Amino acid sequence: MEDKNLMVGIETSDDAAVYKLSDEIAIIQTLDFFTPVVDDPYIFGQVAAANALSDVYAMGGKPTVALNIVGFPNCLSIDILGEILRGGADKVLEAGAVVVGGHSVEDNEPKYGLSVTGIVHPDKVMKNYGAKEGDLIILTKPLGTGIVNTAIKKEKASKEAYNNTVEVMTTLNKYAGEIMIKYKVNACTDVTGFGLMGHAYEMASASNLTLELNKDKIPYIKEAKEYAKMKLVPGGTFKNKEYLSGKYELENVEEWLEHIIFDPQTSGGLLIALRKHEAEKMLQELNELSLKSQIIGEFKKKEDKPLIVR
Repeated sequence: MEDKNLMVGIETSDDAAVYKLSDEIAIIQTLDFFTPVVDDPYIFGQVAAANALSDVYAMGGKPTVALNIVGFPNCLSIDILGEILRGGADKVLEAGAVVVGGHSVEDNEPKYGLSVTGIVHPDKVMKNYGAKEGDLIILTKPLGTGIVNTAIKKEKASKEAYNNTVEVMTTLNKYAGEIMIKYKVNACTDVTGFGLMGHAYEMASASNLTLELNKDKIPYIKEAKEYAKMKLVPGGTFKNKEYLSGKYELENVEEWLEHIIFDPQTSGGLLIALRKHEAEKMLQELNELSLKSQIIGEFKKKEDKPLIVR
């Protein structure tokens, strides 16, 4: 049964569901949670919340309320859970939203995230498709969080790499999103578990175009290059490659960079498609933020492969 008010469902693997309530208001609904990516429970709470909130910004919306989702083992101190929830609550507060409750279950390992509701004008919903031929694409955060987190788990990461990665993961897409909605954007998504290549493929395929990425323009956490060369690569990288098998083309891309572009991201940046003159203006404004953005590619007429990196 179809509902005419469901504006965005599951058809194009978009970031969140969007349901129209009136001519002025649509709600955005999303949910995300995962196991710890860092040892510090407060930082983990921040990262998980930033990651869950991101989908609302990718749809062009503003978060309003959030519910905690918790799995927690009874062998750990309840104080650890308190710190996780405090981290999440602080990040939700920074987003201008409010935590209104949640649900917990006993689990073998900690898990935390949020169910988030946001609002957006029905005429201003951003989708992961709709890019036009000639559009440029902007990435608003550097890649490599999965690789650096793997190095952290293996105790190979430097303090600088840890701090840089925590900054990327805990920075809300709120700030880039507030700049983005001032421009005429044709498509947007955020970069999370499927990596840059997975989410870029979804944009290109759903827009019936080919996206050509410039390998020399792709930003990454600088230490990620060293760790990728050391083969400190999460298993999800290879799953992402397998998922996209036959759907992309790489030209003279070194193995370390290949690992980075398929690296599963936690709380990654926005991928924004818009006309060239708009992209250049937006980029100037985005680069006043602490995390620097980059134009990394262009949408071309559909070719044999939806995604090319050269």
